[in-house]
Amino acid sequence: MIDHEVNRLSRLVALLTLLQTKRMVTAAELAKRFSVSTRTIYRDIRTLESAGIPVITHDGKGYAMLEGYRLPPVMFSRGEATALLTAEKLAARFTDPATALLTTTAMDKLRAALRYTDRDHLETLSPQIQVLEPASESNRADTYQQLLRAVTSRLVADITYNAAETGLSTSREIEPIGLYLSQHRHVVAFCRLRQQFRDFRLDRIRDLNVKEEVFAVRPQALQNYWIDQAKRQEKEKVVIRFRMAGIIPALARRMEDTKHQFGFTHETLLSDGSVEMLFLVGSLPYLATWLLPYAGAVTVLEPVALQDQLRELARQVHHAFCA
Repeated sequence: MIDHEVNRLSRLVALLTLLQTKRMVTAAELAKRFSVSTRTIYRDIRTLESAGIPVITHDGKGYAMLEGYRLPPVMFSRGEATALLTAEKLAARFTDPATALLTTTAMDKLRAALRYTDRDHLETLSPQIQVLEPASESNRADTYQQLLRAVTSRLVADITYNAAETGLSTSREIEPIGLYLSQHRHVVAFCRLRQQFRDFRLDRIRDLNVKEEVFAVRPQALQNYWIDQAKRQEKEKVVIRFRMAGIIPALARRMEDTKHQFGFTHETLLSDGSVEMLFLVGSLPYLATWLLPYAGAVTVLEPVALQDQLRELARQVHHAFCA
């Protein structure tokens, strides 16, 4: 009975926190979130109302907290605080300095809400959490924040962009619709120069000026952009066999760490100790550059075109260093 009441109290606190973070939430969403029935959620809402919490019920829509009502910060668990410390480390490495500073400021407010023992725990733990993956840097310290403002406010931006293929710089107006992180940070935007949606790497943006011009909403949102990209880029099946005994340990670790970036799908361990891997890729030359260091330990089973790509790369290396 005591355990049941403790679980209910924990759920009520979590429910109260959730109501303060969302504009509106349905009983079905809450029931799924807390793995209970909708009848249990109805009872919990009545309990909060009887405690004087101003929960507003919108018939047929859901629940919301009265505008302007706030409770003092709920105490964070040690695990939650540690997770946010990790997020702070990631922001420091994978966002621009302006965003990293905002994250640190938010973490300072979090630390102020912690018990002394938990603050000491974070201080002790902080040097033991490191993010070593190098971040891509742009020429401006606030590129990410500036583009984030442009995305959220639908503002046109002027950029000078260095093309990957030629290195040439072009000036263009863009209408940013979203930001994402893969190996580098990118912004997806409608390019007025090319009159189509384009993907721009932030570290190749040399100059940036967010204007006060508001652009009209285009029918292609960020999610639709990804759907269209997937339709345009036919994935080619690639089957490769690796003789693991012929790969030095450092390269084997690199393979394991990076294979998912090149379209890896699954692998099969063969009786002779080799590994057969299946990839679905959009660019054979891109995959070939990854495979070249494994020469002597890799066999391309299909397609033949990938073998040709590797031969050409090997010829270029031989010409550069052995001619």
